[in-house]
Amino acid sequence: MSDAKPPMNREERLAARLRENLKRRKAQARAMGTVADASGESPDSLETGLSNPAS
Repeated sequence: MSDAKPPMNREERLAARLRENLKRRKAQARAMGTVADASGESPDSLETGLSNPAS
C-alpha cells in the first residue's frame, strides 16, 4: 500500500553521492569566483596552493 522504494544498490548510492558532491563543488566554485577573479587565480589553485597547469 505504500510507495516505498526498494533500497538502492551500491552503484545508485555512489552515483547519488557523486551528483551531490558535484553540486557542492560547483556552489563552492561559484562562491569563490569573486575571490578568484580578483586575484587572477583559478579556484583550484587557491584551494591547493598549486598553479593551474592548464593556463
